[in-house]
Amino acid sequence: MKTDIELQRDVLNELSWEPSVDAAHIAVSVKDGIVTLGGHASTHAEKHAAEEAAKRVYGVRAVVNELDVKLADSGRRTDEDIAAAAVKALEWNLLVPADKIKVTVSNGWLKLEGEVNWQFQKNAAERAVRYLAGVRGVSNLITVGPRVSPAEVEGQIEEALKRSALLDARRIRVEVVDGEVFLRGSVRSWAEREEAERAAWAAPGVHRVEDFIAVEG
Repeated sequence: MKTDIELQRDVLNELSWEPSVDAAHIAVSVKDGIVTLGGHASTHAEKHAAEEAAKRVYGVRAVVNELDVKLADSGRRTDEDIAAAAVKALEWNLLVPADKIKVTVSNGWLKLEGEVNWQFQKNAAERAVRYLAGVRGVSNLITVGPRVSPAEVEGQIEEALKRSALLDARRIRVEVVDGEVFLRGSVRSWAEREEAERAAWAAPGVHRVEDFIAVEG
């Protein structure tokens, strides 16, 4: 198992390796395998990219992203401009039912509301607007609508876990209660944990996933 100092070094190296991140403005601290990112990013996209880079490092148990988004003058846009761009981005994305989503913007912070039938539609809506110029952050408050029997959802998730080449499904337990999925067990890396979570979110009717899977780095 890596020490916190070794993890800090590896995360800093991964941030420096990631071309979409300026690591010079990011501080990394590690305690008990939990990584905290401090400093600032020039865009919301860079903040997200830094978090994903840290998660890729073997041995990282969790990431706390405290990066502040400081837009350069060239990246500043009015809330009206951001809202108009967001509406168009949602309309152009074939995975998103744009007519079911409401967009509001305040001081560069974009909020999505509404109801969709699938979790992938909620995720696609956020991805469509996350990298727009001027966006400082996104609050995705879209809800997932349909109700499916817990046994059916549980079975579909378990089958998806078995199909994944990245996972040993025998080490993961799935429980579904009223559209909420609870994952328990253990995996060998953060990437495996995220893969299990992704499989859970892909099931119809899932509106929340509680991931209690331990990473045994």
